[in-house]
Amino acid sequence: MSEPVKRNEPLVTHIYTADPSAHVFEGKLYIYPSHDLDHEQVSNDNGDQYDMEDYHVLSMADESSPCVDHGEALHLRDIPWAKQQLWAPDAAYKNDTYYLFFPARDHDHIFRIGVATGASPTGPFTPQPSYIPGSFSIDPAVLVEGDKAYMYFGGLWGGQLEKWQTGEFVADAAGPAPDAPALGPRVAELSDDMLTFKEEPREISIVDPSGRPLLAGDEDRRYFEGPWMHKYNGKYYLSYSTGSTHKLVYAIGENPYGPFTFQGTILTPVIGWTTHHSIVEFQGKWYLFYHDSSLSGGADNKRCVKFTELKYNADGTIQTIEKSA
Repeated sequence: MSEPVKRNEPLVTHIYTADPSAHVFEGKLYIYPSHDLDHEQVSNDNGDQYDMEDYHVLSMADESSPCVDHGEALHLRDIPWAKQQLWAPDAAYKNDTYYLFFPARDHDHIFRIGVATGASPTGPFTPQPSYIPGSFSIDPAVLVEGDKAYMYFGGLWGGQLEKWQTGEFVADAAGPAPDAPALGPRVAELSDDMLTFKEEPREISIVDPSGRPLLAGDEDRRYFEGPWMHKYNGKYYLSYSTGSTHKLVYAIGENPYGPFTFQGTILTPVIGWTTHHSIVEFQGKWYLFYHDSSLSGGADNKRCVKFTELKYNADGTIQTIEKSA
């Protein structure tokens, strides 16, 4: 029998995992991470070191139970349109179906977002023959709210978000100047069957408390990658990674499309280049799932998923979690 998982310790140690999307399905916690391969890679800003090929699904009956690896749920070889790099996924439940959303490079080396379906939260998942029309970049995160579902996505640098500023892929496009508004993540409502976009993706505005857009040079606050959306006391919380400054931060809005007003830091920098997270309520508590590179001694492409409790202040702001917590 596996040992119970402790907070701030790796959920599993027999494989490297990252980018955890945590959900409550069928009364249990299910975690959908990416799966880092145990091989040596040279790190670069394009993210070539993250050369993942499959997804495993993890689960926990409660916060003190062992974490179960349910094995491979989807592999690159089974996705007709995808060439490489199965990066951070997410999952959702609707229409009596489980959906796995995932980014990958297509055969033109452009990141797209695909979807696979299954009858169980652990898979196996069967991919659609092509990616979601109109999708691009990385890091899908899906909020299901009643009959509606929204996908949030986008990542800078290797995630190619800068290359889509005109609505078309421009291979040599650069990001905004440091004193220009930063690029925001994208959001689109999903179709009823969850397989396509119901609308053109929109850019989300993240603003400071005075209502001014965050600037591209404001690396402590501006969006980089890894969006996550959750609701708390009727408000929408958009959280994300700042990437180059290695923080998890958040902003609050009144509706799924924003604008979102920047609030502060959720998690200070961890071991490794950056982090990627999810926030979920389970059995009366809120939890932050995140990753770092502690299991591999700091290797950027060999990470491990962890969790810790997340707490709110009376005014709805989130208490900052120090990396040593």
